[in-house]
Amino acid sequence: MLKLITFFTFIIPSLAHAYLGPGVGAGMIAATIGVVVAIFAAIFGILWFPIKRFLKKRKNTKQEKKQN
Repeated sequence: MLKLITFFTFIIPSLAHAYLGPGVGAGMIAATIGVVVAIFAAIFGILWFPIKRFLKKRKNTKQEKKQN
């Protein structure tokens, strides 16, 4: 019975009687954009350096073949 009461307490919303101004919304949007940009920057950083190394190695092998 206690589990049922706890379940309905968290499922059924209640009024907060609080004012959340426009600054909270702007802050949430800025934080969300920051997290998304950080994720893309991390993915880019993880993928870019091996690709860059591969392209440099490929360029060097082409130059060596031209010299021979």
